[in-house]
Amino acid sequence: MNKPDLNLIDMGAPSYVRHSGAKEWVARIAALTKPERIQWCDGSKQEYDRLCDEMVETGMLKRLNPKLRPDCFLALSDPNDVARTEDRTFICSEHEVDAGPTNNWVEPQQMRATLRQLFDGCMRGRTLYVVPFSMGPLGSHIAHIGIELTDSPYVAVSMRVMTRVSSKVWDILGEQGPYVPCIHSVGLPLAAGQKDVRWPCSKKDKYIVHFPETKEVWSFGSGYGGNALLGKKCFSLRIASVMGKEQGWLAEHMLILGVTPPSGEKRYVGAAFPSACGKTNFAMLVPPAAFSGWKVSTVGEDIAWIKPGKDGRLYAINPESGIFGVAPGTSEKTNPNCMEMIKRNTIFTNVAQTPEGDVWWEGMTDTPPARLIDWQGNEWTPDCGRKAAHPNARFTVAASQCPSVDSDWENPEGVPISAFVFGGRRSDTVPLVTEAFDWDSGVYIGATMGSETTAAATGKVGVVRRDPMAMIPFVGYNMGDYFKHWLELGRSTPGRPKIFCVNWFRTTPEGKFLWPGFRENMRVLKWIVERCEGKAKAVKTPIGYIPEFSHLEWKGLESFDADKFKRVCSIDPTEWKRELQLQDELLQLIGKKLPPELAARRVALERALG
Repeated sequence: MNKPDLNLIDMGAPSYVRHSGAKEWVARIAALTKPERIQWCDGSKQEYDRLCDEMVETGMLKRLNPKLRPDCFLALSDPNDVARTEDRTFICSEHEVDAGPTNNWVEPQQMRATLRQLFDGCMRGRTLYVVPFSMGPLGSHIAHIGIELTDSPYVAVSMRVMTRVSSKVWDILGEQGPYVPCIHSVGLPLAAGQKDVRWPCSKKDKYIVHFPETKEVWSFGSGYGGNALLGKKCFSLRIASVMGKEQGWLAEHMLILGVTPPSGEKRYVGAAFPSACGKTNFAMLVPPAAFSGWKVSTVGEDIAWIKPGKDGRLYAINPESGIFGVAPGTSEKTNPNCMEMIKRNTIFTNVAQTPEGDVWWEGMTDTPPARLIDWQGNEWTPDCGRKAAHPNARFTVAASQCPSVDSDWENPEGVPISAFVFGGRRSDTVPLVTEAFDWDSGVYIGATMGSETTAAATGKVGVVRRDPMAMIPFVGYNMGDYFKHWLELGRSTPGRPKIFCVNWFRTTPEGKFLWPGFRENMRVLKWIVERCEGKAKAVKTPIGYIPEFSHLEWKGLESFDADKFKRVCSIDPTEWKRELQLQDELLQLIGKKLPPELAARRVALERALG
């Protein structure tokens, strides 16, 4: 195929692309990366089907049994390209202090020189896909536009699921509208006649780079997940958090759910959890049978963009249109809504395949199949001593397929947030649920949030790792300034949400969970909602307000008695004094950027504990 004339600005752009700046940018990147051809994506179903068919032909995708999983595909990545690469993720602000101590920083001009060298000719033999996308409903005042240039068809089709890819994006941009430029390459150019590998990626170099001042994302070397789908963590959190700081809003690693009682107004809750804390399960919670008439609906399960409304409340959208969920552990027991959602029109990555052409992963069923093809394409049996699916195996599916999707999940005005919930995995110390005294103490709760590591994640069990607001890998600027932004936004919002902390993971001395979790978390959610309405009772403790046993609904869970509740909600001053010392490690890391309000809250907590 003849190479396009890289000196022509239009580069084959459709006539509806009127943004000369975007066309010039595409031309510059194409001149640098030297692709074989350029495809301007329109987000149509026909385009999606054609790209999927092409990937089936090359072996990058495998079509699953259409009777068992209609319109579903399986991708198996390179074993060296299976997760986010945090150590290769950089915030290249002009000044190092603006990146802060929790981010990797390199001087911008130095990084740009490195990237120019890496991207020079990196798309030879490949197609450059121009992917215009909206994060959030098209035209929403809370939404923002991005354009991703990528040489991966897997990324192009996944972006269609995860974001709103459409030719209508160009109508919104017009001739000079703002957008976030995102450049991605798998970093494996093809020489003339060279046969491609099934999953192209760089074996040597990987970079995920953000330039906060110019709102750019550059990613090289990986074709996987958030490293390559640049609308996800890169734009919607790292770059958007900077935009939020500058413009007066929040970009958060939060699910959004709606709660509707049998009679009463629906309330919306935003909740932030680190990994391995049941985030998706909570977002798609199915109430227990005893909660007849109660409904929980899903606006989003991962990211929330939150902006002040004219009425003095905070309104949130889910900027994504799809779900990139972790497969292992997902089952009919833990998340029946999710299992229903992924029966069709889903791209699975790094799960195992059954002989019948279906998928399987650890935790999906109590008893594993007798024989599988594992995520590396090898024969697998239950006694072979290795995992069938990668621990970070994923599914990519449209949010509209979720049975519990909220009727307002695409409302361009967003949904009003009544409560923020922060949670982590803690075997002791932290009670089942706590309400913060006020906004400042709630921000302190989120800022000092910690979660115990699991063996699957780190090889170590029970080490408390600080993850402020579940955002430590995702804040695109100094964490101290991020805390300050939270404090200031709350003070300027008269109808600010209440803030709560939850912990589903308290254990017995033998290591067994005290709280049953899953559907039973509805009992805590009900109390949270009723606290927002001024209906539920609570008692004051040194760390916040907590419920007594009689303040929660126990119908259908009579086996969970007052003694068990006392153990799951106990507050031990000795444990909390140790907790404050652990929190100090983070607070000292933030240093002079720590807002004085949070330092004062730390002193007040120690005094209250005696």
